[in-house]
Amino acid sequence: MSEPTLHTAHTFRLAPAALDEIHAFLDTAFAGTFGEDDWDHTLGGVHACVRDASGLLAHGSVVQRRVIHAGRSRRVGYVEGVAVRADRRREGLGGRVMAALEEVVDGAYAFGALSASAAGAALYAGRGWTVWPGRIAVQGPRGAERLAEEEGSTYVRGVGGAALVPDGTPAAQVLVFDWRDGDVM
Repeated sequence: MSEPTLHTAHTFRLAPAALDEIHAFLDTAFAGTFGEDDWDHTLGGVHACVRDASGLLAHGSVVQRRVIHAGRSRRVGYVEGVAVRADRRREGLGGRVMAALEEVVDGAYAFGALSASAAGAALYAGRGWTVWPGRIAVQGPRGAERLAEEEGSTYVRGVGGAALVPDGTPAAQVLVFDWRDGDVM
């Protein structure tokens, strides 16, 4: 068995066959629940892929989102589509993917954010990502709409791994994400 290698590339640098492989991989990893909107959310940013001779072992991407925080619209690196092939979990491959994505966040964005499943939360927490303690909202067609169901599963990470902690002002207590089709978070 060959040693797994990590490769990063922007979506536009990936050939259609590579994108098809990633899409199929994510659909399998998420047991058929990875819909077309989920796929669309993973595109347009930097992908981190771990492979060996057997194929794709792990994937994640970071895409730009706009988030209103403390009265400012900020460019945020939003992590999407993180998965590890079922037979290769608990080998550190997810950590390698996240390290590559965190490097992108640190170099290009105000902070990082993601929505974690119960199964993935330990990976992110173990890497210093923290649950956002304030409110989560989306800028919808009728203005900002609270997403209470996302509170407690939205993780953030400041640049360089710093904690992102809201100050006492009301505007700093909420993250208002940009609208998108499908699951907003």
